[in-house]
Amino acid sequence: MTAEDDKNAAHREAMKVLKAEREALMATKTDQAPGLLLLHTGDGKGKSTAAFGMVARALGWGQKVGIVQYIKGKWVTGERQFFKRFPDEVRYEVMGEGFTWDTQDRARDIAAAEAAWTVSLEMLADPALDLVLFDELNIALRYDYLDIDQVVAAATTPELAVEIYAASVLAIDPDDPAEQAYLAMLASRLKLEPGLRAAIERETAKVLA
Repeated sequence: MTAEDDKNAAHREAMKVLKAEREALMATKTDQAPGLLLLHTGDGKGKSTAAFGMVARALGWGQKVGIVQYIKGKWVTGERQFFKRFPDEVRYEVMGEGFTWDTQDRARDIAAAEAAWTVSLEMLADPALDLVLFDELNIALRYDYLDIDQVVAAATTPELAVEIYAASVLAIDPDDPAEQAYLAMLASRLKLEPGLRAAIERETAKVLA
């Protein structure tokens, strides 16, 4: 055998081991797993784009999706134009009044956000929906258009409470005292024990490292 043959044989054996490991891992997976809360955050563009990519994948698997847009308003977007082609698979609700610098009306923005949250709760409770997307919900929370207690009330299980807190830790600036105060308040409202809160923050720190 040549050196190239030896290299190919070694590669083949390594891939056999890797395949066995992957098959063992996938055997532990189940469609009955609890739902996941996923957060797309960060500076710049791409968060909504990533989320709508997940919507496309869900549709590809024959799933049904609910979408609430909190801020963008009635102006035409590419995602809205595309997903309206699937009226039986996608419930698409544009609830915002437009960007906050355009509306310049806090009372109007609050009313729109509260109406959007009502629709969001309907979608969360709808067993026909496999995925729900709340586009720019974080903006409504950042400007206090929604009472945090309304959102916390949706954490109907301890697991969901943990996911909400973990998502918030990933989204905030850890050096900002105001956002640290927000996390402390959120942990209290979610009734997270100090030890559990510390464990969540340690695990999220690994993601951010």
